[in-house]
Amino acid sequence: MSDLDWVPDEVDTTVPSVARTYDYLLGGAHNLAVDRAMGDRMLEVLPGARDLVRLNRAFLRRAVTYLAGRGVRQFLDIGSGIPTAGNVHEIAQEVAPDCRVVYVDKDPVAVAHSRLMLADDPLTTAVRADLREPEDVLGRPEVTGLLDLDEPVALLLLLIVHFVPDEERPGELLARYRDRLAPGSHLVVSHATADERPDTMRRAADTVRESRSKDNLVYRTHAEVTALFDGYELVEPGVVGHALWRPDGAGDIADRAEDNNQVWAGVGRKPGRATASGGRR
Repeated sequence: MSDLDWVPDEVDTTVPSVARTYDYLLGGAHNLAVDRAMGDRMLEVLPGARDLVRLNRAFLRRAVTYLAGRGVRQFLDIGSGIPTAGNVHEIAQEVAPDCRVVYVDKDPVAVAHSRLMLADDPLTTAVRADLREPEDVLGRPEVTGLLDLDEPVALLLLLIVHFVPDEERPGELLARYRDRLAPGSHLVVSHATADERPDTMRRAADTVRESRSKDNLVYRTHAEVTALFDGYELVEPGVVGHALWRPDGAGDIADRAEDNNQVWAGVGRKPGRATASGGRR
């Protein structure tokens, strides 16, 4: 059996993938030599990269736990990546077993492995689609068959919006999702920034661009990330470093203080009726 038998035929194995590189940095096994090479170059210029992706997963856990505890029962995770420990459905269903989750990614490897993992779970599914096409994403039968968009949904966008260039107007893009979501829905965002260590972060972005990846990093300031929550009420403590959003303990905080504010993160709630479980049964 070839080492690449798990790779879908349409994947160009000479070009690195952000999703597979993220998997590599997390210690996963579903990545290629080109992904590991990009990850290693990233670690050379940004030695804390492994900690940053680990802290992002920790923020995901805390945000999903918070939302499920507040009564949210529907989750739409766009840019979900390759399945790893502590997936959204595992976290949410630990709080409430009836939580329903749709994973969306444009990477065929991420979607293929998500579908394999979710094959026996009727409350979850995975869809191959692009964040930048909200009408397509929200209109997919897999989405509408599992999620009731007339009831609150948590839209999760972790480390994904920074791949949307300014010319594609990320604020307007997110507003198209917001306008389709019911009152009481939530938006969860984590977004890389160069507000601190700008030279280091510029070199990290150059590493991604020079790798021929189809996705390039666009850093945004604290004010720009906060603006992505237009139309939402920010949950305390607002937009902060992802390690500093309601940490549960010392393990949620970076060893290096500068890593705590290398990714801005926040949770917002669309005003309206109180969150209810609702949705498909």
